[in-house]
Amino acid sequence: MAAGPDEFDLIRRHFDWPPVRSEVALGVGDDAALIHPPAGQQLAIGTDMLIAGRHFPEATPPEAVAHKALAVNLSDLAAMGAAPLAFTLSLGLPATDETWLMRFSSGLREAADRWGCDLVGGDTIGAPRTTLSITAFGMVPPETAIRRGGARVGDLIAVTGTIGDAALGLALALGQTESPSTLAETDADYLRDRLDRPEPRLSAGQALRGHATAGLDISDGLLQDLGHMLTASGLSAEIDLDAIPLSGAARRWLEERPADIERLIAGGDDYELVVALPPAIELDPAWGLTVIGRLTDEWSDGEIRERAGRPLPGQRGYNHFRGSQA
Repeated sequence: MAAGPDEFDLIRRHFDWPPVRSEVALGVGDDAALIHPPAGQQLAIGTDMLIAGRHFPEATPPEAVAHKALAVNLSDLAAMGAAPLAFTLSLGLPATDETWLMRFSSGLREAADRWGCDLVGGDTIGAPRTTLSITAFGMVPPETAIRRGGARVGDLIAVTGTIGDAALGLALALGQTESPSTLAETDADYLRDRLDRPEPRLSAGQALRGHATAGLDISDGLLQDLGHMLTASGLSAEIDLDAIPLSGAARRWLEERPADIERLIAGGDDYELVVALPPAIELDPAWGLTVIGRLTDEWSDGEIRERAGRPLPGQRGYNHFRGSQA
């Protein structure tokens, strides 16, 4: 890690954890980490950056910031069917707040232990606002990684978990809209927690190796990310809005505001997986998948329509440079 005011002491006190994985020969504390490439495995590497006020509300608890920062990177590994190995952290801070750092590092270590990956290095620097960049390293057997391209006409479209909870949680956290009058506080807490603490679908991703013909994680909204898969595969899609899996909290929200289904399918931060599967496949309940549509070549590449060919709303997802729904 590069030098800076009090940087080495900050690292020693908050981020110098001994590696627990046998593949990590040297972690934090030197010019670079040393990792033994696992025999018979390819490395999968992904990077995501989070900035306070753009990717998470400023008031988000530091433990939740740490959880989300690691989770969104491991979600990229999950999308390719990879198992976590290690990660680096680059952290920009407007000030050195010992209490915030203690809570953040505790949350990060808890998440790293839970998902079985080691912190092996990174950087710290002063920055105008809290900024985090994590690079995650994973392992996947050669020729088995799930790619965005490769889907075929007639394949099923399926998703893990539930869709749209984080979009509603963000609306609540930012006060973008008043919650429905019938929304219970327990539902509001659940939706905000889905925003702050996404769950990377690592087990599902690894189980889908050899079954999914294409896939990726849903970070910028179901419609936008499904569109990426369609473009990479040269296909279009028909989806059934009624089949999209929703949480009880989201369903109760929609009872009063049915038009908000557009917010759910276009909003980001789900970190579920969307995959293409052969039509004759027998779904394993352990995969946690719900079929929501099929792939076709009836329309232009990347186009998504409802049943009977009805066009979907134009809103397609999060735009990282505008920081808004596109």
